[in-house]
Amino acid sequence: MSLAPDTAGGGAVAPAAHRGTIFVEDDAVVLRQTAFAAGQFIIRIQAPRCAAAAMPGSFAHVRCDESLPMRRPLSIMRAHAAEGWIEILYKVHGHGLELLSRRKPGEHLALMGPIGVGFSLHAGRPRGLLIGGGVGIPPMVFLAETLAGRAPWRPLALFGSEIPFPFKSRPSTILVPGMPAGAIASMPLLEEWGVASRLASCAGYAGCYDGFVTALAADYLLTLNAAALAEVELFACGPTPMLQATARLARQFKVPAQVCLEEFMACAVGGCAGCAVAVHTPAGPAMKRVCVDGPVFDAAAVFFAGPGSADGEQE
Repeated sequence: MSLAPDTAGGGAVAPAAHRGTIFVEDDAVVLRQTAFAAGQFIIRIQAPRCAAAAMPGSFAHVRCDESLPMRRPLSIMRAHAAEGWIEILYKVHGHGLELLSRRKPGEHLALMGPIGVGFSLHAGRPRGLLIGGGVGIPPMVFLAETLAGRAPWRPLALFGSEIPFPFKSRPSTILVPGMPAGAIASMPLLEEWGVASRLASCAGYAGCYDGFVTALAADYLLTLNAAALAEVELFACGPTPMLQATARLARQFKVPAQVCLEEFMACAVGGCAGCAVAVHTPAGPAMKRVCVDGPVFDAAAVFFAGPGSADGEQE
């Protein structure tokens, strides 16, 4: 699997290269559905064309039930091209996802995907710092799996949640210099891939950093010298306040950052423009569609500092 190619501007590639990889799979099959605390589910779906073209940051537009004409955009957490499946982590919110949570192995469903521009990698920035919050964790898992064991990248994944994580955490066996004392909880799957991970929460979970995941990222970045920071790039997905905080971290430490936005969508293929967001360009503000122009954007373009910006300088 290859990620989006390198670009001079440090952001995501032009979407035109990916518009031909949106497939309609009306006979996708549920392979398994696993329930976790707080209404979270991981569903594995046999969807070979989607699996073959998916990349970290892309998503699928899923028809949750035959009774619902509108699909739901859901980030792809894993994709196995050889076996033809994708995995999606979702939290039940609304009638559609509640119906999806009832789907059983062997049942058929319809989806379109993969959709969107994924993350870009830059070999000069091999220290990828992956920041995922809540249902923004899936693209970071996908990115971590893609980077695992792939020279020259040395990823570190930081995940935050205020509800129980959709996996059983365990103390990390991978030493991370500069990590705050007591922050030892990790995601076992990433550890199996050889990717260091740490967890953060304000809910008091054992082994987790006590605070927001972006605060954990800041504490870690403060321990790096100039040479190490010159190798860092931030990748993030999660709630808008978390992405704004990530953009501020990028400015503070003078490192590039890419963010994967979460927006409500109707068509998910660029026709309705219902997911458009304001993006700063050299020519001034412009409206971009999250579904096909994103969902991955340069953090500085979406959360630029200054009067009238989406982020400003407030902390």
